[in-house]
Amino acid sequence: MKPNTLILHTAALAIMPLQLMFSVFLLLRGHDEPGGGFIGGLVAASAFVLYAFSFGAQATRKLLRVHPKDLLAAGLLFGLASTIPALLSGQAMLTAHWWELPLPGDSYLKLSTVLVFDIGVYLAVLGTLMAFLIGLMEVEG
Repeated sequence: MKPNTLILHTAALAIMPLQLMFSVFLLLRGHDEPGGGFIGGLVAASAFVLYAFSFGAQATRKLLRVHPKDLLAAGLLFGLASTIPALLSGQAMLTAHWWELPLPGDSYLKLSTVLVFDIGVYLAVLGTLMAFLIGLMEVEG
């Protein structure tokens, strides 16, 4: 059953981009402040849930462009990749490492294994919830 209301369609199209931007903000704010991969992934999933309730499972699959299980797998690989620098340097498995990449001018881009891990959690949460929701919607269909 696909609701066919103008208000829900309009709200989904207006709110979804804002939710996705906010989820990326939460992801990047992460580690030392409230936010991170888990809550960012939940907010991103809620954006796609709103879209799915409005336009259906097939339209949501097309919008995602990637199978939800592939998002889950990519998230697990990111999480695993975040452990490699520590293991290569002979430290404990999840020891954090930071790097500063120079940008034009006098600024730097700070990257860390913590961010890589949070991106993995974000993708794993988004992939899990979308696989669950789309699977339920298609069975109901």
